[in-house]
Amino acid sequence: MNEKKGRPTRKRKEAEKERIIPRLAPAADKVQKKILKEEARRSRVAQRSAFMRGDESALPPRDRGPVRRFVRNYIDSRRSIGEFFLPIVMVLLFLGLSPNLQVRLGATIVLYAVALYSVIEGVLIGKRIKAEVKRRFPGEPTKGLAMYGWVRSTQIRRLRAPLPQVKRGEKDF
Repeated sequence: MNEKKGRPTRKRKEAEKERIIPRLAPAADKVQKKILKEEARRSRVAQRSAFMRGDESALPPRDRGPVRRFVRNYIDSRRSIGEFFLPIVMVLLFLGLSPNLQVRLGATIVLYAVALYSVIEGVLIGKRIKAEVKRRFPGEPTKGLAMYGWVRSTQIRRLRAPLPQVKRGEKDF
């Protein structure tokens, strides 16, 4: 026993027992776990469908707001080479495996040309988006909108999330 404390030092077993955090909820049985799992799945499905519809409350902060909605609609209303970029690259990479040197060289040149065209198109889209946002939403910051629009324009239309809300060629959005 220690004179300063007035009590003996506790054993390791006692100290470890005190550190154990009690469970917040009792262990659920199989039926309860199955019910909870099904409710969680339904909740995820509802959240995902709201996100894909473009419901503002279900969108992550990166996609929220009228300016971001405008950028999505602006990109979705037009056709660009960017949305064909991935399929073109896949074909060109496959052609790059060809034993024929001319085919490989041609595929490489076309690959660089498509990539360069996509980047140039992204810069032009970014400038148009920023100008249009300044015109329609005065005072709103335009930082990051060009990249947001370019990244969306390089995605295959059917795979974009949230799904496109406007048809191609539509001007009023």
